[in-house]
Amino acid sequence: MARPRLALVPGEPAGVGPELCVRALQQAHGADLVVFGDRAALARAAARLRLPLAFVDDASAAAPGRVRVVDVPDAVAVDPGTPDPRNAAAMIHALEAAAAACQAGAFDGLVTGPVHKATINAGGIAYTGTTGLLARQAGREVVMMLANDIVRVALATTHLPLREVADAITADGLERTLRILQAALREDFGIDAPAIAVLGLNPHAGESGHLGREEIEVIEPVLERLRGEGMRLHGPLPADTAFLPAKLRGVDAVLAMYHDQGLPVLKYSGFERAVNLTLGLPYPRVAVDHGTALDLAGKGTADPSSLLAAIETCACLAQRRALRRAQGATA
Repeated sequence: MARPRLALVPGEPAGVGPELCVRALQQAHGADLVVFGDRAALARAAARLRLPLAFVDDASAAAPGRVRVVDVPDAVAVDPGTPDPRNAAAMIHALEAAAAACQAGAFDGLVTGPVHKATINAGGIAYTGTTGLLARQAGREVVMMLANDIVRVALATTHLPLREVADAITADGLERTLRILQAALREDFGIDAPAIAVLGLNPHAGESGHLGREEIEVIEPVLERLRGEGMRLHGPLPADTAFLPAKLRGVDAVLAMYHDQGLPVLKYSGFERAVNLTLGLPYPRVAVDHGTALDLAGKGTADPSSLLAAIETCACLAQRRALRRAQGATA
């Protein structure tokens, strides 16, 4: 099979994104990488790190220390650790241009570095996250899932105040989320009959209604209906014990009801290799599972492990999708 072609967006130029990209570009990968971002910011990061970085016009000429860049210039150069809202438009443009290239078939997947939400909003752009931005651009319903070498955790709701979570968990929304998660586990991860553990919303999964009725009135009816279609769904499970190793045995993914219900466990179990996936897009999108780390920017100490894992994961997903298309064409 041909090597996957991946678009790579470094993210916030004042954060660790550019230097993580420079470190990642020193290595050979199982994919051809093209960076969408500010060429000058990458050059400055390489100079700070004292690492070689040359720019080529053809991705096929890329090699460790050599890369093709689709130049999306920042409005202003920044000092590491000090983001500037004037660069918000360039960050969004880089993301949208890379995603559009993936949708057009020029690339097989998208890898994204960390962005700074507050800076983008301060720049006059309403922004709640890249997941939502890509979903709107593609016109798709999506699901956020984080994964490491130990567990995959998908989210029924994402960046919401805790007092809004219960109202956001609806039967229709939960069913859409489970169908997208099921399809991704089958098609992107090659799991023919995935088993999904579904967490309850309340402590002890509601304690038979004594600690809340969302499990009885919303979650369980959806699970029963989808089990009737053949989906392997366990739950609703108490979140405080669902991540015990014995409970996870044989489980392909966990669906948490809200952001901080499932992600602390995932990050504790292997933060360095964790990645953030957007399920449901017409192309694979994988992001680092950390922020801009403004306090580390420019110091040369930021760990590129999550970005390396994101590149590796995106390349694998792209290859799996290509193989599935090829098999469908010959069936």
